[in-house]
Amino acid sequence: MSSKRFLTGITTSGTPHLGNYVGSIRPSVRASLRSDVESFYFLADYHALIKIDEPARIQRSTLEIAASWLAAGLDPERVIFYRQSDVPEIAELTWLLTCVIGKGVLNRAHAYKAAVDKNTQAGDDPDTDVSAGLFMYPVLMGADILLFNAHKVPVGRDQVQHIEMARDMAHSFNHRYGEHFVAPEAEIEESVATLPGLDGRKMSKSYDNTIPLFAPREQLKKLIAGIVTDSTPPGQAKNVAGSALFQIYQAFATEAETNALRQAYADGIGWGEAKQLVFERIDREIAPMRNAYLALLDDPAKIEAILRAGAARARQLATPFMNRLRDAVGLRDLRAQAGNTAAKRAKVAKPVFKQYRERDGKFYFKLLGADSRLLLQSAGFASPRQAGQSIALLQTQGTSALAALADQLQPIAEVDSRDISAALQLLSAPECG
Repeated sequence: MSSKRFLTGITTSGTPHLGNYVGSIRPSVRASLRSDVESFYFLADYHALIKIDEPARIQRSTLEIAASWLAAGLDPERVIFYRQSDVPEIAELTWLLTCVIGKGVLNRAHAYKAAVDKNTQAGDDPDTDVSAGLFMYPVLMGADILLFNAHKVPVGRDQVQHIEMARDMAHSFNHRYGEHFVAPEAEIEESVATLPGLDGRKMSKSYDNTIPLFAPREQLKKLIAGIVTDSTPPGQAKNVAGSALFQIYQAFATEAETNALRQAYADGIGWGEAKQLVFERIDREIAPMRNAYLALLDDPAKIEAILRAGAARARQLATPFMNRLRDAVGLRDLRAQAGNTAAKRAKVAKPVFKQYRERDGKFYFKLLGADSRLLLQSAGFASPRQAGQSIALLQTQGTSALAALADQLQPIAEVDSRDISAALQLLSAPECG
């Protein structure tokens, strides 16, 4: 691949709102114009099945999100734009990746842990109402990314863990079957705003505080008028910090316009006048796209044709690659016998140490077994060198180093010390040639 590949998806679970536009749609459309990247954009309708059991809602959301992207300027001739469920190789790859990722890794997924913690606090069985789909969500996301060997995946910070898991899947598969996958990287755009909703909290369907992206002009005006503000009267200076109204305006305005509203806050602008300014600024950007969006909604056949054409382009890449992966794992034509050369290339899975940095700024390492099961987890170190020195000690001294590092290791439930000893012994074993 001569260019970098970027991949972005939106789950088809609801109507797009201003937060989706500012945080995902607008920056992804801008990124699609870059000449040095190959862009993949998809509608994640498989993912929607995890939390939505209303078929009509998923269908409608698919239409609305596709129309939103297209109305915002996404050029389906310039990018590969497709519906996830139109590329069956994604589901097949999900199973191959399921067979190389350890359950222990998935146990630590944020969404699954949150559901288990909620049940535990309520005194229920930890897995009450937790579907296998929710548990396997990171593997499906990994398949989305790895099928097209995406180099970069633009995500919010809350999704970084999923990219790390996709990297684990890539490394684990490559270790077993040879080099097939690129290890993806999360692309976090610090400048992309997280928009507050009507009540000041993050704009989210979960909070029922959203402003639909293409709400009619009068509805948009009414919704903006309903944004929660404080009781500071006209003529009295108002705080910019913590003002949802100001943050929303800033996401649409130029630097000069933002500075002008900041000064107006200091001069005591009335909330009604401020909301009118916010409404006019947003509508100025949205109105031209709103007309295009409504025209697309009235022509679902056009969107369907675009998505099917995009899926055909996606499958031109996915089908031959999936055939390679099937061959790699042994799902082969019985008439083609594996030769001695292929046998020599086959790799024996071995345990592996992984070193990484967490949000607290500290450095950690973990030991994964040949089956990707978590065997050892370190505490945090102040520097990567300290973490590396501990890894080196375990690699050279094996189990005898465990006692010396006891204070720097965290116990892992259901891990037998014999498994750790066997893994360390296997790591120190010489390669057979």
